[in-house]
Amino acid sequence: MTVHLGDVAPDSTQESTEDPISFHSYLGDAWGILLSHPADFTPVCTTELGAVANDYDMIPPNAPDNATVRTVFIVGPDKKVKLTPTYPAGTGRNVDEILRVIDSLQLTARHKLATPANWKQGEDCIIVPAVTNDEARELFPSGFKEVKPYLRTTKAPTG
Repeated sequence: MTVHLGDVAPDSTQESTEDPISFHSYLGDAWGILLSHPADFTPVCTTELGAVANDYDMIPPNAPDNATVRTVFIVGPDKKVKLTPTYPAGTGRNVDEILRVIDSLQLTARHKLATPANWKQGEDCIIVPAVTNDEARELFPSGFKEVKPYLRTTKAPTG
């Protein structure tokens, strides 16, 4: 099964060093990051997440047995997949970028804002086009700048 953006994340149950973990129950109403690291003595190991790797189609079907799991899945509180960057085996995952995307996803979910390329916390955001100017005045009392009728920016909310 292939998992796409917007799909409900598969609800796998896996053994852990503590007890079996059901992914959906474990997440509760929180955001989640699913990834693995292919080595011994790491917090999450490929061998422990083998079934999850299959559920999420993280490893191509023709990959060798020792292939590394290189896709990261960001899952929202609604249990839907929000991001799936895939890295080649020889390239480390960019944790700063993953955290930046989580900040952006949460900002959009909470405040009806989008973020431009290379956006960082504290920089101006884009008001999503579905928000009218009247709604924008209510949502963003500190104001907004109308660059074009379809492109309005505002300060990022704090907190």
